[in-house]
Amino acid sequence: MDIRYSTGPEDIKRYTTEELRSEFLVNDLYKANEVVTVYSHIDRAVVLGIMPTNEDVPIDRGLDVWKNFGTKFFLQRREAGFFNIGGAGTCIVDGIKYEMANKDCIYITQGTENVVFASLDAADPAKFYGVSYPAHCSYETKFISINEAAKKPLGEQKAANKRVINQFIHPSVLRTCQLSMGLTILEQGSVWNTMPVHTHERRMEVYTYFDIEGDNVVFHLMGQPDQTRHIVVQNEEAVLSPSYSIHAGCGTGSYAFIWAMGGENQEFDDMDAVNTRDIR
Repeated sequence: MDIRYSTGPEDIKRYTTEELRSEFLVNDLYKANEVVTVYSHIDRAVVLGIMPTNEDVPIDRGLDVWKNFGTKFFLQRREAGFFNIGGAGTCIVDGIKYEMANKDCIYITQGTENVVFASLDAADPAKFYGVSYPAHCSYETKFISINEAAKKPLGEQKAANKRVINQFIHPSVLRTCQLSMGLTILEQGSVWNTMPVHTHERRMEVYTYFDIEGDNVVFHLMGQPDQTRHIVVQNEEAVLSPSYSIHAGCGTGSYAFIWAMGGENQEFDDMDAVNTRDIR
């Protein structure tokens, strides 16, 4: 398991491109029949990538759960959300099977012991992207299809930021301890995922970008509003974004991204907007 330790805003002012990418970029998440995990000490978030091909893959494959988490099983004191960004697949949670098509989501509550992932077609495997946070209470495991997500259209074409925010793991849809997750899809011709920028003092955020076609990339903006930096992100890569960092990105073409947050406040509008003229 790749472990990333917390860094403060003063540190990243001096980072080189390589140091910035090493600290905050998450790549190579999808390896056949493996569980790839990155543990971030920013709010103790865990990012997971699981791509079953010709085998069923349990959530804790390759993990020394006791060493890394001090528990008997991965979700003993954690909750998690998973999106499928690949071909059709299944997620079996304590013996209950959930069929998951592309862009479907499942919330798995704290205390769940057995979670197994599979693909329906090894030639077109499912790709399960997950984020997990510590949890101190248990609610209800729930499957949410893309059609059942709460829709929040935002932006406009003339500002190149017309998009639909799909809220999946969100207070308007279901109860969780602290995890919130959703999927934003940009319309063709739109490239900004949010503008003006904002920060979340009460919660960090993890972005994963996908459906980036061809040689296109996304410039993920981060850092303090008056000390901005950027990371160039390719398809199916993720970025860890601390609470002090701005949250924004611009692509060379349209794309989709999954956002995941953990912290003290789960309200969507709990953010601190930054005037565009104040960005440096």
